[in-house]
Amino acid sequence: MAFMVKNMISSQVKNLGFGGGSEEQKEEGGASDPAAAHGMTREEYEEYQKQVIEEKMERDAAFTQKKAERACLRVHLREKYRLPKSEMDENQIQMAGEDVDLPEDLRKMVNEDQEEEEDKDSVLGQLQNLQNMDLDTIKEKAQATFMEIKQSAEQKCSMM
Repeated sequence: MAFMVKNMISSQVKNLGFGGGSEEQKEEGGASDPAAAHGMTREEYEEYQKQVIEEKMERDAAFTQKKAERACLRVHLREKYRLPKSEMDENQIQMAGEDVDLPEDLRKMVNEDQEEEEDKDSVLGQLQNLQNMDLDTIKEKAQATFMEIKQSAEQKCSMM
């Protein structure tokens, strides 16, 4: 690999005009062969091309996977907030082809949000919501209810 990089750099330096005259003539003669243009043998050039293609495929697959994960998050948020679905997101998830799930960091965030919502729905959450309510209103309602109970009790006791 280092040999190929060295050859590629030296061939580029030669192309800039810093190489010897005899080497430039060799390159001009072999310019029709791409391997010779890069200063490699045919086998080295083919191996290099395979590596380039494999790396590009890996990058494309990783990019498609990330796009699908983001689309999955958007779908999740749309379901949570009852927003209309997006065909583009569903297509991106299908293009990934694999079982797409939320990335670990996003999954933790979603779980934390769900726990917070569950806490709000619980009895303790309701008690905390009472703290945010207007205490004067609660007091007035409690006193009115107490007065009603007291009056009904007095009426029952006077009859006896």
